[in-house]
Amino acid sequence: MQSDPREWIATLRRSHERLAGLVRPLSPEQIRAQSYCDDWSIAQVLSHLGSGAEIGLMMLPGALGEGEEADRESFQAVWDIWNAKNPDEQAADALAADERQVKALEQLTDEQLDRIKLPFFGMELDAVGLVRLRLGEHAVHTWDIAVRLDPSATVSPDAVDLLIDNVGQFLAPRLGRAPAEPFAVRIQTTGPERDYLLATADNVVMTDWPEDGTDAPVSEVSMPAEALLRLAYGRLDAGHTPASVTGDPADLDQLRAIFPGF
Repeated sequence: MQSDPREWIATLRRSHERLAGLVRPLSPEQIRAQSYCDDWSIAQVLSHLGSGAEIGLMMLPGALGEGEEADRESFQAVWDIWNAKNPDEQAADALAADERQVKALEQLTDEQLDRIKLPFFGMELDAVGLVRLRLGEHAVHTWDIAVRLDPSATVSPDAVDLLIDNVGQFLAPRLGRAPAEPFAVRIQTTGPERDYLLATADNVVMTDWPEDGTDAPVSEVSMPAEALLRLAYGRLDAGHTPASVTGDPADLDQLRAIFPGF
C-alpha cells in the first residue's frame, strides 16, 4: 500500500476535481434526481460529502495534537445544518467545503503529516489512514453521481490503485456480513492484479491467496479491481457488473450478499 500521504492527498485532489466537473454543469432538476443510492438524491450525496468535509476539518486539529479532539456529539449539529439546506445549496456548499478540506490537507507540513494520530474504532490512524478513509468515501460517492449521468462510469483508476489493498485489510472485516453457512472463494483482479482468498465463518476474512493453495477446493471469480472495490461498498449489482467479471453466478450473488453496502 502506498505509504506517502501526499500521494493520497494528490489523488483526493483529483477526485475533488472530478466531482466538481460532474456537478457544476448540472441543472436544478438533475441535482434533485436520484443518485445510485436508493435513499439519496444527487444533492443528498453532495450534502453527505460536504458535511463529511466539515467534520474532517473539525477533527484535524485533534489529530495533529494542536487542539482538543472533536466531540462526536457535535457532528449531529453539522448534519442538521446540512439537512436543512435546499438542494441547490447542498450542491454548491458541498464543493466549497470539499475544496477547503483538500486544501487544508495539502497545506500540512511534512512534520504535521508525520504526527497525525486519529483514534478510530479501536485503531489509531496515521496520515495515510486518515486520508484513505476520506478518499474511499469520496471516490465511491462520486461514482454514485457519475453513474447516473453515464451508466458506463467507473471509479477513477488512480483511486482504485490506492484503495484496492484497503478491501482486504480494512473493508472486508468491517463491512462484510458472514452468511449462515461458511463460504470461501478465490478472487483474482486485474488493473491492478491481486489474488485473494475470501473466507467466512464467524466473520469475513480476506487474505492474500496462499502460495501453496488450500487443502479444500474453492470457487474462483475474477474481476477488475475497480469492480472489487465497488463490491466491497455494495455497488456491484447485476446491472453494474462488467462483462469482464467471471465466475459462477451463485458465487457472485453470495459475494453481493456478504457486501450489502450502506
